[in-house]
Order: sequence, then C-alpha cells, then structure tokens
Amino acid sequence: MFVHTDTPESPWFVVEADDKQRARLNCVAHLLSMVPYQDVIQKPLTLPPRQSDQGYVRPSLDTYTYVPDHVSTLTGA
Repeated sequence: MFVHTDTPESPWFVVEADDKQRARLNCVAHLLSMVPYQDVIQKPLTLPPRQSDQGYVRPSLDTYTYVPDHVSTLTGA
C-alpha cells in the first residue's frame, strides 16, 4: 500500500510505537509541527464587572449532547 500511495503530495508518516507514551507524544509533536504558527502578542484584556447571577436558570442537562463514556467500559477502570 505504501509503495502506491506514499507520494510527495500526500506522504504517509509512520509512528514507531514500541513505547505507546512516546509514540503518542511524537505523533502530537509531529502534527503540531505541520501547522504553520507564529507568535501573536495579545493586547491586555479588560473585562467589564461581573454580572449578577440573579434570575439565571441553568438549562436541563438532557438538552446537551455528551461524548460517550468509553473509559468506564474498560476493565480495571
């Protein structure tokens, strides 16, 4: 598959994964290195005074869309 699909326009990258923690960190570092980035100096932010929370009613929790709790299904978790 690599011979036919690893092209200069769309290269494949292989992550050595004998050590899973190092593999994850290397993969994240590689992905971040691929994104163009330049440091932006932010102007200091001035916030207005905090509003009163009188009259605020939190929406019902069943109106939100949650990520499934996959970790609780794992053994030993």
